[in-house]
Amino acid sequence: MRRIALINQKGGVGKTTTTVNLGAALAREGQRVVLVDLDPQANLSLHLDCQLGPDEPSTYGVLLGDQAFGDALRPTSTANLSLVASSIDLSGAELELASALGRETLLRDAIDAWEKDAPAGGVDFVLVDCPPSLGLLSVNGLVAAREAVVTVQTEFCALQGMSKLVEVVAVLKKRLNPDLEVA
Repeated sequence: MRRIALINQKGGVGKTTTTVNLGAALAREGQRVVLVDLDPQANLSLHLDCQLGPDEPSTYGVLLGDQAFGDALRPTSTANLSLVASSIDLSGAELELASALGRETLLRDAIDAWEKDAPAGGVDFVLVDCPPSLGLLSVNGLVAAREAVVTVQTEFCALQGMSKLVEVVAVLKKRLNPDLEVA
């Protein structure tokens, strides 16, 4: 299974648009794809017509350990495409998890446990839509992934930010995720 985090610390550069379109294109080609909305703004979930009610399984519940990754999976209207949805509740996760042991590996641990118990064949791709920051949520996305796709606009400021993000990926690769590569 390929795990890809789509990331940039700048907002409005196309992370969510790339995630949903790449996921849908792969699914339409017969690949089994799971999208993970790791952004408290929940634009990926909204784009896929998923609005969570109170206490429904979500990325928030997965990170807090209240729900298993597989329990948070939801089908979408596209065959072969599933979603682990987000909601505004996720905005409090960084504070709630600030002192949690292993807080940087929560998403990776949840996906690893799900992958181990998944039915034969599992999925081909997990695409993680990271928030526009380099906080704990984005770190979880990068630690859970094996590849990072840095989405950028073709403008000077966006390119400046990309070099810093590549440095952050290198630090995470060294300290928390030796498998991580910029794709």
